[in-house]
Amino acid sequence: MDSGDHQVDCSETIGRIYHFLDGELTEERRQEIQRHLDECPPCVEAYDFEAELRHLVANRCRDHVPPSLLERVRAALEQEQRRSPEAMPGSG
Repeated sequence: MDSGDHQVDCSETIGRIYHFLDGELTEERRQEIQRHLDECPPCVEAYDFEAELRHLVANRCRDHVPPSLLERVRAALEQEQRRSPEAMPGSG
């Protein structure tokens, strides 16, 4: 599955799905992840699940977002940024 200078593995792909969906990766990194998704059915399943979950949350929480959900999302985002600072916009 060598797709160029840098081979992306499943753990890296799964770990970056959120950033991939949010468009927070460099174009090069997006292409690497996309190539991996094109070749790896288990990772595509994880991607599809996350994309569908985001869609459902967006559609269900339009009018009122429970404060507890906002806090959980905020905490998860902060934790992810601490864990993976290179995925922040403009850094990687």
